[in-house]
Amino acid sequence: MGNERLRDALLSQGITPDELAERITVDPKTVERWITQGRTPYAKTRHKIAAILHESESYLWPAAMTEAKASEVSGSEIVKVYAHRNSVPSDLWDRLLAQATTYVDMLVYVGMFMTEKPGLLESLQEKAANGARIRLLFGDRDAPAVIQRSTDEGIGPRTISAKIDHALAYFRKLEGTPGIEIRTHGTVLYNSIFRFDDEMIANPHVYGKMAAHAPALHLRRLSAGDLFTTYADSFTAVWESAKPHTSKG
Repeated sequence: MGNERLRDALLSQGITPDELAERITVDPKTVERWITQGRTPYAKTRHKIAAILHESESYLWPAAMTEAKASEVSGSEIVKVYAHRNSVPSDLWDRLLAQATTYVDMLVYVGMFMTEKPGLLESLQEKAANGARIRLLFGDRDAPAVIQRSTDEGIGPRTISAKIDHALAYFRKLEGTPGIEIRTHGTVLYNSIFRFDDEMIANPHVYGKMAAHAPALHLRRLSAGDLFTTYADSFTAVWESAKPHTSKG
C-alpha cells in the first residue's frame, strides 16, 4: 500500500521524488519505494523529510511512532501557557508575525485586537508578495453559533456580529491581494488559532468568557509531535467549510 500522505506533501511543496532524494542524500528508487510501497524510512531520515515538507512525522508515518512517544513529544511543543490571551506579550506577537515567511493563518470570530498592530495590513501584503500564504477566517455575522456566543458572553445577541462587521471593514484593503484569502465561517469556535509558520498561539475558549480572558498556548511545531498538527488540522477543517468573503458595495 502506497503512502499517499507523503505523495501529497511532496506535491504541495512542489518537490519531486528525485529532488527529495538529492536533498537527503538517498537513492531516488528508495524514495519511490517510500511512496509507492509504503516503506518507512529510518527515524533520522523521517525527521529530515518532515522538516523539509513542513509536516509532522506522525502525520506522514502514523504507524511509525507509538502513541505514548507521540504524546511525550507533543508535550514538548508547548513553549508556554498563558492564563489569559491578553497576557501574551505584545513583543511575542510582533516577533511571530515579523518572522513568518510561509504561512500566516488566523481563525477567529472577530480578532480586532490584531488591528492594533501598526502596519499589519502592509506587512501581510508584503509577505504575500514574497510568496507567503495568508488565510484569514472570521465569523459569519448571521450564523447561529456567532449569535449564541454573543449571548453566552452576556453582551447581547448581535454585539459580536457588529464587531465582525468592523473587523471585515478593517481587513477589506487585503481583498483581491494575490496570496491572501478571507473567508467567513459559522462553526462553533472552540479555539481561536493564530499560526505563523511553525509557531502558533492557540486560544481555547471558555464558556461565558471573552476570548481575551481565556487561556492561550504558545506552540512550536516538532516533526515528531502531534499537538501543533491537531490545531493546524482543525484550522484546515474550518477553512474548507467556510465561504469566500467579498465586501458589498
